[in-house]
Amino acid sequence: MTSRNTLHTRVPSRRTVVKAAAATAVAAPALLAAAPPAAADTRAPAFLHGVASGDPLPDGVLLWTRVTPAPDATPGSGKGPETEVRWEVAEDRSFTRTVARGTAVAGAGSDHTVKVDVRGLRPATSYWFRFAAGDAGSGAEVLSPAGRTRTAPAYDAALPGIRFGVASCANWEAGYFAAYRHLAARTDLDAVLHLGDYIYEYGSGQYPKTGRVLRPHEPRHEIVTLADYRVRHATYKTDPDLQALHAAHPVIAIWDDHEFADDTWSGGADNHSPESEGAWAERVAAAKRAYFEWMPVRTSTEGTVYRRLRYGRLADLHLLDLRSFRSQQTRAGSGQADDPERTITGRAQLDWLKAGLASSDATWRLVGTSVMVSPVAFGSLPAHLLGPVAELLGLPAGGLAVNTDQWDGYTDDRRELLAHLTERGVGNTVFLTGDIHMAWANDVPVTAATYPKSPSAATEFVVTSVTSDNLDDILRVPANTASYVAAAAIKAANRHVHWVDMDHHGYGVLDVTAERSQMDYYVISQRKDPAASARWARSYRTLSGTQKVERVYTPVR
Repeated sequence: MTSRNTLHTRVPSRRTVVKAAAATAVAAPALLAAAPPAAADTRAPAFLHGVASGDPLPDGVLLWTRVTPAPDATPGSGKGPETEVRWEVAEDRSFTRTVARGTAVAGAGSDHTVKVDVRGLRPATSYWFRFAAGDAGSGAEVLSPAGRTRTAPAYDAALPGIRFGVASCANWEAGYFAAYRHLAARTDLDAVLHLGDYIYEYGSGQYPKTGRVLRPHEPRHEIVTLADYRVRHATYKTDPDLQALHAAHPVIAIWDDHEFADDTWSGGADNHSPESEGAWAERVAAAKRAYFEWMPVRTSTEGTVYRRLRYGRLADLHLLDLRSFRSQQTRAGSGQADDPERTITGRAQLDWLKAGLASSDATWRLVGTSVMVSPVAFGSLPAHLLGPVAELLGLPAGGLAVNTDQWDGYTDDRRELLAHLTERGVGNTVFLTGDIHMAWANDVPVTAATYPKSPSAATEFVVTSVTSDNLDDILRVPANTASYVAAAAIKAANRHVHWVDMDHHGYGVLDVTAERSQMDYYVISQRKDPAASARWARSYRTLSGTQKVERVYTPVR
């Protein structure tokens, strides 16, 4: 894909900006109608996978789409001609006040995806964008749905607040993506953070392990090749709620393991067999290539997603890659978790994170991490719950003491990071986490065994899954039954854990001001209902300077 763009430098009056913002807010619910489900379509060219934006900067944003130039140019096919795609960015949804436009060439080499890094925009401003293909002169031009995006604030801007949607773990076969629909309908978000497991690699029926397939994956087999990963990404992007999310907000994404294979590490994965599935290096290269093609994430020359975004003087957002550089997971109870030679971040990334946290002059240091950093002991669980919780975590039922796929399996990296925060006096660090299919609100203690007599170095908010199995799904029992016993046992053994919800699906909304960072947790009524409702469940906040979590009894909104 190649592109060129032209920027219009006309600067509107303040009144125009205010009116445009108001029009954006009023029109936002209509975005849901702008992203219909993709169906069989013989038209060509066509935009069957929606539009997206991501990685907002003060002066720009990344735009994405996928064009189908011919009926047989399906994702992963390698077929279809090179096609010119036109794009434009405007201040209004009717595109009468265009501020940037250009062209890109989509071909089979990029699976006919288009990514345009638009610059020259104004900070903290909402814009509309769309794509077009076909011959405009002959009346055969086809327009994509219109999307809305928003740039980040100026680097040194003093902000009253920022607000992010937060989500992770969306398994296509386990349920509908109603959580995305509810996030898309909000008009108050600066962006949505996706903390990993955006897709799942399993073959149809392999996960959830209960075997209940609501809608089968494509391809039906486990994905291994570049074509496989492309088709799986494309399948997800036919979901109307996911299309609505991408059309409504810029998405800031990192990957976890299922974008590759379960329990990925630098040299392999638990769900990878070299004998039957080939070399790991080839599989992970295919997965990364498809990810960068199909996601609104700036391609890294190092093939990674760790990066840093800034939201004025209020917050620096540090985004981690905890799969590309980690040592192989160890067995729980083996004693190897404390080995200083083992790493979850890799040396270069850990040094980058430490330097960024220490040098930040923002009020808050937000860290997007795909797996939980807080130490958690599970050994106090009643015997009848050890197996189900181990299944939820993807661990052997007989050895559940800690989840070694999390930072608990790499304690030297965590010890070094937390010591850095305390010794350098780095405060207001908040970890934002997915992966575990549960919602948590934790202090992050320097020494868990003596907490709260030992200090808390940071706090952590973990969001539950969009659809992937949690405890009541695995046990096939009503919510808030068996989980009460399990949650009580976990809290009793981990005094830094303020709350854990093991049963519900949903998302979070993080609201940040100079005084506090607050996570509002929302749950959906039923993952198998495409029209599922959402309700507020709980809220927790960290007051500036405390490094501790406290409960709040009302959401920000």
